Amino acid sequence: MTDLFSPAPLTVSELNAIARQILENQLDGLWISGEISNLTRATSGHYYFALKDATAQVRCALFRHTAARLATPLKDGDHIELTGKISIYEARGEYQITVNDIRTLGLGDLYLRYEKLKNTLQNEGLFDQTRKRRLPENPRTIGIVTSLAAAALRDVLTTLKRRAPHIPIIVYPTAVQGSGSEYQIAQAIESANKHAQADVLIICRGGGSMEDLWAFNEEIVAQTIAASPIPTVSGVGHETDFTLADFAADLRAPTPTAAAELASPNFAETQRKIKQLHEKLHHSLQQRYQNASQKLDFLNKQLRHPREKLNSQKQQITQFQAALNQQIQHTLAQQHARLQHSTAVLHALSPYNILQRGYSMVQTPRGELITSAAQLKAGQKVRLIFADGERDVRVEKTQHNLDLFD
Repeated sequence: MTDLFSPAPLTVSELNAIARQILENQLDGLWISGEISNLTRATSGHYYFALKDATAQVRCALFRHTAARLATPLKDGDHIELTGKISIYEARGEYQITVNDIRTLGLGDLYLRYEKLKNTLQNEGLFDQTRKRRLPENPRTIGIVTSLAAAALRDVLTTLKRRAPHIPIIVYPTAVQGSGSEYQIAQAIESANKHAQADVLIICRGGGSMEDLWAFNEEIVAQTIAASPIPTVSGVGHETDFTLADFAADLRAPTPTAAAELASPNFAETQRKIKQLHEKLHHSLQQRYQNASQKLDFLNKQLRHPREKLNSQKQQITQFQAALNQQIQHTLAQQHARLQHSTAVLHALSPYNILQRGYSMVQTPRGELITSAAQLKAGQKVRLIFADGERDVRVEKTQHNLDLFD
C-alpha cells in the first residue's frame, strides 16, 4: 500500500546538487596529501590528475590561473599536499577536488620504488647495451605477450597484417595489470621461449597511469625479459612512459604499434626492393645478352666454311702460280736477251768470223792452237782450218827467203 506520508523522490540532478552543497559546506579548508598520477594538460592550459595513496584515489582539477602560480610544473609521481573546493561535477556525478593551492613534498612511494629497483638492476648490468641483440630482419614467426582484451593487441595485429601478412603470429595471453599480473607476464615469456616457435617477442600493453603499468616495473618481469633467448622488443604505454621492461628488452618502442613496426619487415618495402632487384637483374641479363649477341655476330663473321677457305687458298695458289709464271717468263726473257747479247759478242769475237776474210788457223792433231812458228817442227803434222773446211798438212824444212838481189 502506498505510504501517503513518504517524501517525494529526488531526481538525479537534485541529488547531485544536494551532495555538492554538503561536500562544499562540510569539507571546506581541508588539506589532502597524496601522489600525482595520470597527469594530463588540456589545450586550455588546465591540468587534470588523480591524487592517490596506497588504496584509493580522487580526481582533481587544477585550472590554468592556479597552475601559473606554481614554482615548478607538476609531474607524475610527485608527492604533494593540496587544498581546494571538494565538490561534485553534477553533469556526471563525479566527486572531485578543484585545487586552490599545492605544496610539493617530493617523489611518491611508487616512483621511489621504481628508481631504487632501476638503479639496482642497472648496477647488476641488466640494462647494459653490450648484451642487447639485434632483432631478426626477416622473422619466420612473431610472438606477442599481452592481454587478449587489450586495445594494444588490436593495434599490433593491424600493423603486422599491413606490414607482413605472410608472417604467422602467436599470442601468449597474460594479464597486464592488477595483483599478480607480473608473474603471469613472466610465465608467458617463459612459455614462448619453451615452445621456441617465435623468432622475436613483442611485449606490450596500452597506456595508463604508473599504477596501471606497474607490473612491467616488477623485478621478475625485467629479469625474465633479460634472460629470454628470443630477442625482445618492449612497447609498453605511451611514448613518455618508461618501464623497467623497456630497459631490460633488446629494443624499446615508444608504443605497441611502433613495436610491431620494429619487429616486422615492411612487406610493401620488401616488394619494392625485390622489384628493383628484379629490374636490375633483368637489365644486367639483357645487357649481357646484347654483348654476347654482338660478340657472336663478330665471331660469326670471322668464321668461314672449310670449302670457302679451301677456295680462297686455291685462288691464292692460282694467283701465286700466275705470278710465278709471269716471273719465270720475265726471267727467261731477261736470260734470253742476255744470251743473245753474249752470243752476238761471242760471234763478233769468234775467230771463225776472221776465217771468212781469208785467214786460217793452225792446230795440232789434238786441237791445240799454234800461234807461233817456233811451235812447229819439220815433219810435224798440223791441221789447217779454213772458213769452208780444214786440211791436214805436214811441215817441211824451213826455207829462208832468198835475197831478191841475188
